[in-house]
Amino acid sequence: MWMAGYASRTGPSEGVTQDLFAKVLVLEDGQGGRFVTLTMDLIGIPSSLRSSVVEALRKQHQLPPERVFMNCSHTHCGPEFRVGKSLYLEVMDHGDNRSAEYGAWLAGELARITGEAIQRLAPVKLSATHARCGFAMNRRLPTRLGYKNSPYPDGPVDQAVPVLEVQGADGKLLAVMFGYACHNTTLSFQQFCGDYAGYAQEYLEAAHPGAVALFVMGCGGDQNPYPRGKLELAQQHGRALANAVEAALTVTQKQLVLGPVKAAMGTVVLPFAPPPSKAELEKLAASTNRWEAAHASMQLKKLEVEGKLASSYNYPVQVVKLGSDFTLVALGGEVVVDYALRLKQELPKKSTVWVAGYSNDVMGYIPSRRVLEEGGYEAGGAMLYTAHPGPWKPEVEELIISKVHELDRQLAE
Repeated sequence: MWMAGYASRTGPSEGVTQDLFAKVLVLEDGQGGRFVTLTMDLIGIPSSLRSSVVEALRKQHQLPPERVFMNCSHTHCGPEFRVGKSLYLEVMDHGDNRSAEYGAWLAGELARITGEAIQRLAPVKLSATHARCGFAMNRRLPTRLGYKNSPYPDGPVDQAVPVLEVQGADGKLLAVMFGYACHNTTLSFQQFCGDYAGYAQEYLEAAHPGAVALFVMGCGGDQNPYPRGKLELAQQHGRALANAVEAALTVTQKQLVLGPVKAAMGTVVLPFAPPPSKAELEKLAASTNRWEAAHASMQLKKLEVEGKLASSYNYPVQVVKLGSDFTLVALGGEVVVDYALRLKQELPKKSTVWVAGYSNDVMGYIPSRRVLEEGGYEAGGAMLYTAHPGPWKPEVEELIISKVHELDRQLAE
């Protein structure tokens, strides 16, 4: 199959350097309340994929949508599988139409492995802890010509490594879920690979035979792994992250995580900035930049068929509480680091707060007000590679943060 993540690719995959995985962790409290975490070595989660999985789990296991958390590692060395209309597939025009077939197969597999995990439920001890890992760096370098995608050591960063440890009744490690806020982009070659996140999981599972390691991508939309570009660097970063998880596991005073399991999910209507006029779109459609031309042409077709362009997007926000001392916030899209830093300050301090991006629906970049005002790729340039008409309005940050607080208060009642 063709691979996702880089517009410069000119051919399909040429082999497999490392297998890609989907993994599931099912937690159930004493009242039978369940919470499912599904992690995937993929670039994104189309909303259609989540809808298919959630519907299957609702029918088969009576699981409501708010109790299903889906997160992708955002590896840029995974398959391209955008279900439905894809600007990427249209521009590349490579004739590989297996995306829909792959997506349907994947949805069935995710439901299947969840069912298998439910059949294997057993008493466990949950503990939360954390460590740090240093290879993530802000990539929005300010220059006199604007913000450049380049290492920026003075930019905001979140190098925390949150860890959820799952031990069996005999004290053996059964699973470890861990997170990091950094683009999974050490590599850009033509081989399937989980990149640093895949290697971190591989090394942890090798060190703990029988245990399952699950990686959760944080708010790494404006963060890159440095240095980058070589396979050995992906392995080094994976080793560094695995070592951080191992360090967290050695902490003697971990926070015990208890039930009950509570979950809430809501939708925020995020507004787009005013789009270009029809005349401006027609001018852009004649551009020699194939992406600019294709994006404008797509918007013109929408104008012709629907009579207008999209003015907003229904954005998913999910909050999950395990007992009173563990809070998981799951945000859709490629969320910049400002969201994690802010929420960890604003949510109740007594609770472990874990903020994940790239969750449930990955529809594009989610900039903060600061990033939108600064401009650059994450602020709006990347919208060129989506079906969206253009950038977001500045109020999207407050809308998302307010919804998180609303759901958090709802669960605390």
